[in-house]
Amino acid sequence: MLMGPGSTGPLNARLIAAAYRDEQEATDKVLRLGSAIDAYLFASPVPYEFARKAGVLTMPATYVPLGGASLHEALLRATLDERLDPTRASLDVLSRTDVVEAYSEVDLPVDGIHVHEELTSIAQLTSFHEGLWRRKSTRMAITCVRGVAERLESMGVPAMRLRPTNAGVRSALQTAGLLGAHHRLEEAQLGVVIVDVPTLRDSSRRSTPRYWRDELRLSLQRLLLQEAHRINATAHPVDDHTFMVTATRGSLVSATEGFRQPPFVERIKAELGIAIEVGIGMGRTTQDAEAHARAALSRAQATRQSFAVDREGRSLVPAQRAPQRQAAEPLRTKGRETLLRLSEKIAEEDGPLVVDAENAGRMLGVTPRTARRLLRTLVEEGLAWPLPPNRTLQPGRPRQLYRLILEKLDKDKASK
Repeated sequence: MLMGPGSTGPLNARLIAAAYRDEQEATDKVLRLGSAIDAYLFASPVPYEFARKAGVLTMPATYVPLGGASLHEALLRATLDERLDPTRASLDVLSRTDVVEAYSEVDLPVDGIHVHEELTSIAQLTSFHEGLWRRKSTRMAITCVRGVAERLESMGVPAMRLRPTNAGVRSALQTAGLLGAHHRLEEAQLGVVIVDVPTLRDSSRRSTPRYWRDELRLSLQRLLLQEAHRINATAHPVDDHTFMVTATRGSLVSATEGFRQPPFVERIKAELGIAIEVGIGMGRTTQDAEAHARAALSRAQATRQSFAVDREGRSLVPAQRAPQRQAAEPLRTKGRETLLRLSEKIAEEDGPLVVDAENAGRMLGVTPRTARRLLRTLVEEGLAWPLPPNRTLQPGRPRQLYRLILEKLDKDKASK
């Protein structure tokens, strides 16, 4: 890290060291650093390959190459040592093409070299070098893996470990800096989230009280403003049932777990008992991002596929399977059964169509907490409307009222 800038001037980045005793520990180091890193720079292709194969590289990554100048330096040291013969050597991890090119550049023959290109376990690489040496096929081993070099030396096998050169480190640092800067630019690109509220959209077509729609809209806007503030974004209403959140890609990545979970859905469902639909779009301008977000929303509503698209209109996450009918059927059946039981009790008692958790629990024979959950299920299925809380002068939480839509049961009977 100290030799990195060198004569090229200071690197415009903060370097964070993650030391390890064994190259295989690189995977754990990457997981510990998490998303706080803009780019990873590995000391050699060995830890990079371990991390890549483990699937933990979610940020741009590169490594200090051990071919080229590093291999030339090793060949020079071997040539100056009378005990070593680089023309009869075994090499690992590097590609045979790179090895042949490096040998040719210093006019060394390649007939007596053996290359193990694939990165395998330390035991397998050690066995590869040791076997060739004991069969007199080679006189030395050149390895990229420190653990292999240590084992070979303990066995008496002449071994040399490739090390990065200062120039190689400086060049790799500059490359990592460019990768990190590009990643920062990608994270800073504009993103728009379109939030559509089916409850408000559908209720506008019915004779739903306007004051109820206004209060629900205000409650939604308050929650979205809180969520937007948390991710350094802005939120504002677009029309009676749609809201728009403007943010950066970086903030949306953290809010959506890498575009795997739609934002805001769980909190709004938990606090207001309603479902929302979300579309996310990227763009060079707000207009482009909004157009992509609306396209993503339409796609998600129609096919249940990806809810986020990039600046080119391509999906940011793999398409998800549409929910199977068998999985959704029990929810609808349960909701209609709840509504049917409530309608029977209301008919017996000649009661009103507006209930709260206390009344619903009494009629269903369950606790108010369970009744509250069942009423939210009715709202999600469009079988009830949440009305504004019944505010009173008495202390405590105001009652949440629900208007049961018994007309849905009549329509089902008519269709049958």
